[in-house]
Amino acid sequence: MGTAEENWKCPVCQDFFTDPVTLPCGHDFCLTCIQAVWETDGPGDGPFFCPECQIFLPSDLTLEINTNLQTKVKDFISNRPSTVHLETTALSKGSRSSPTIHCDHCIEMPAVAVRTCLTCDASLCQAHALLHEQRSALREHTVVEVTGDLLSLKCRDHRDELKLFCMEEMVPVCCLCVLVGMHKNHKASQLHEACVHFKGMLETTMKQLLKRRNEAELAIKDLESLYTQTVTSAADFRERISDKYSRIRVVLDGDERLMMQIIDAEEGYMTEWLEVQRGIMEARIKEIDNLRASSKSLLQETNDLRFLQQITAQNLCEPLDLAPIQEVDRDLCGPEKLRTIEKLVDELSVALSQHFPRMWSYLSSLSLESKTAHPKLEISQDRKQVHWRRLPVSEAPGPKPYDSQYSVLAQESFTTGQHYWEVIVQDKPYWLIGVTTGSTDKKDGSSRSSSSLGVNNTSWCIYHGDGQYLACHDTQEKQLAVGRKVRKLGILVNLQKGELSFYDADAVSLLHSFCVQCTEPLYPMLNPCIDMKGLNRQPLTLFCVQDPWEGHVKSDPGRQP
Repeated sequence: MGTAEENWKCPVCQDFFTDPVTLPCGHDFCLTCIQAVWETDGPGDGPFFCPECQIFLPSDLTLEINTNLQTKVKDFISNRPSTVHLETTALSKGSRSSPTIHCDHCIEMPAVAVRTCLTCDASLCQAHALLHEQRSALREHTVVEVTGDLLSLKCRDHRDELKLFCMEEMVPVCCLCVLVGMHKNHKASQLHEACVHFKGMLETTMKQLLKRRNEAELAIKDLESLYTQTVTSAADFRERISDKYSRIRVVLDGDERLMMQIIDAEEGYMTEWLEVQRGIMEARIKEIDNLRASSKSLLQETNDLRFLQQITAQNLCEPLDLAPIQEVDRDLCGPEKLRTIEKLVDELSVALSQHFPRMWSYLSSLSLESKTAHPKLEISQDRKQVHWRRLPVSEAPGPKPYDSQYSVLAQESFTTGQHYWEVIVQDKPYWLIGVTTGSTDKKDGSSRSSSSLGVNNTSWCIYHGDGQYLACHDTQEKQLAVGRKVRKLGILVNLQKGELSFYDADAVSLLHSFCVQCTEPLYPMLNPCIDMKGLNRQPLTLFCVQDPWEGHVKSDPGRQP
């Protein structure tokens, strides 16, 4: 129905023909519509052209009513009462959701508006829009796509056109705003000048994003290389250590099994960490690509006002504060622990009895107690990891990453015997790890998370902050001389002797020992410290093997679940 009806409508006013005329090119128009299109400023004829095909016509053209077409239009209208009713009903329903804007200059028969003049505050049909553009007195007017909301394109205070852009408030303004309004004495630019400025800034941003993306790709290549190196090193050490154990198999079957498990766990944690780092770099690339695509789309915007509205809406008016792509620290995957295992096996072959039992023989597989975690900490599903919960900026605490209350306890506690566990810290800039005692019943899930680690006489810990290592107990701090960065912290407690020792777990080198005399259960305690601008998001991870050692650890009565 719509296609047949279009044959009887004028392409200018979009209504049924009134006194139709046919141009030499074959296109039909209402007589008044084509005359309005051809109306000029001064005397003389022309220019005559077809609004449909843009062909110029003879200057002596005479317009005559096409009576045959006029009759057909009248017959079509008279034979479609039901169609008119349906169309009227449909238009009335559709007008509720998107009302049609009519031309303000068409008085007798309003036509659909296609343009809006911001200077005149008027909506224009196609014929009057062409006339508006041709009149010399109106050529300085600002004509935009038709809109029913003029206020969105004008100053709400002065109802004037938004011709300037306030560089201090980052909003489009009118001239009066800068002269006498809220933006008086503010630095303002012409819309096109502001667009040039911000487009230049976006181009610089895109170059920076591309640079960061290239750095992230190089980091991924380094991570892939480290991943291969870690797997190869683990396989090489496993083969060499297995060969050494074959010469002392009779008495060391159980010990070899323990060493293999340590290597497997070491490989698993390192490969998992490398995969996570790869994921982080890929996420950075995706984020950079999204920003580049958004910036590219904005750079292609030709409408100055729309460009500025979009760039302010997307908070791209200021240069991006891009976090640098951190270079991959290849030392993170160094096989120090594997070399330590091999060294121990060599020493064991010389003096076997002097090295038993080993510290790793007391290795405990701990789990974190979620009920004791501070509300701003997040515990992994397997209860082996804890990290600072990602919070909105408005909820972030003060600038003290070492606050000792953000802690979580382990499920297990110890009252007698020897126990050893390891915590993976990798390259975290801030962390607190230690043990604590207390008289509060752990089962009630009360405020053990608020216990202050290392600042009272019932807790002992090692604190790391920006490369500094402190041994803390009862408000006393002792700075430790640590030769190499600790990637895994080992904790050994011997309750019979009253000793608590902290080790570099990879090299099995002693960092510090405390004298611990307590009658209450001793709980391992972890504090990942708060996240400072995304630099301390890494978790603290309890190291464990898939099949724990079944020697004297399981038979130790001093371990309590």
